[in-house]
Amino acid sequence: MPDGAVVVWDEDLLGYDLGDHPLNPVRVELTIALARELGILDRAGVRTVKPTPADDAALARVHRADYIEAVKVAPHDPFFRGYGFGTPDNPVFDHMHDASALVAGATIAAAEAVWRGEARHAVNVAGGLHHAMPGRASGFCVYNDPAVAIAGLLDQGAERIAYVDIDVHHGDGVQAIFYDDPRVLTVSLHESPLTLFPGTGFPYEIGGPGAEGSAVNIALPPGTDDRGWLRAFHAVVPSVLRAFRPQLLFSQCGADSHRLDPLADLRLTVDGQRAAHLAMRDLAEELCEGRWVATGGGGYALVEVVPRTWTHLLATATGDPLDPLLPTPAGWRALAATRLPGREIPLRLTDDGDTSFEPWQPTSEDAVDRAVTQTRTAVFPLLGLDPFDPRD
Repeated sequence: MPDGAVVVWDEDLLGYDLGDHPLNPVRVELTIALARELGILDRAGVRTVKPTPADDAALARVHRADYIEAVKVAPHDPFFRGYGFGTPDNPVFDHMHDASALVAGATIAAAEAVWRGEARHAVNVAGGLHHAMPGRASGFCVYNDPAVAIAGLLDQGAERIAYVDIDVHHGDGVQAIFYDDPRVLTVSLHESPLTLFPGTGFPYEIGGPGAEGSAVNIALPPGTDDRGWLRAFHAVVPSVLRAFRPQLLFSQCGADSHRLDPLADLRLTVDGQRAAHLAMRDLAEELCEGRWVATGGGGYALVEVVPRTWTHLLATATGDPLDPLLPTPAGWRALAATRLPGREIPLRLTDDGDTSFEPWQPTSEDAVDRAVTQTRTAVFPLLGLDPFDPRD
């Protein structure tokens, strides 16, 4: 495999703009600006690739034809209703199809660069719209770019793709689309569906008939911090990936698990999120010759969290991780202050988070350990693993 990395980027990706809405594209703009100031996009072996929009045939691998047509016509009809649009979560916006198809095209470009051997890793921080369903917008998402890209790789002959979703919200759209397909393992770590949208992602969701064991859900209690989250990740994710033996690892890296995120209740820091990125890179190296595709996702602390977390992601994917103690550059802080006046601008790339953790124990009454035990009990036997053996 080559050692290079691809970052798919064009300013036109900022056109996925839902207006006065939590999903503000400024978070992506500030991510790319921070990565540029820190020299990440100029590293040796890094290529910045300009995306092209996904065409209707690519979108139709996942989305219904009538839904694609609805996305196209909705902005031109002030009375349009249906397909999940016209809600606070999913307002209709200008150029909705074009902007959404470009995000999908960017994730396709990232996935194909890795699958074809043109790069070892590839990232689209503007992607990760994991809630969109085949015939319905949901959770700020119009087209499900991870699913569209994965479906394209399956059409090109991929036999085993692992999708790991670390967004605070369950990756319900991707799971639903591949629920009956044993070629795709979907793994989601998220806040409990009892307390957070979309209300799915229980441990007993394990895959459809003929694909049992292909869906893995770790539903974490509100308040879970870095140490608990990393304990849960390492108690489940490496084992199921090793059992599945993926040819490529696809990660959705939503930043909304952070303690400052206004829409959820987990308590991670930037340091914990960085540790998750490093773990996924290492699993890709171990299991699939380094083939790793990563996208962004949720994240609504627009300046305080998302740019730092995804800059760490970009650094991890393109070479050496950044020292968390580095200061944020003065030029970036000035830009952030103009884009989001009155907000507290981070001075360093760290939150001084504690990323040490104790391994999961099957007899523990800790709430995180109980969640892990529920997941392992539901799915490990289907993968030939012992749910109560910490070595599995």
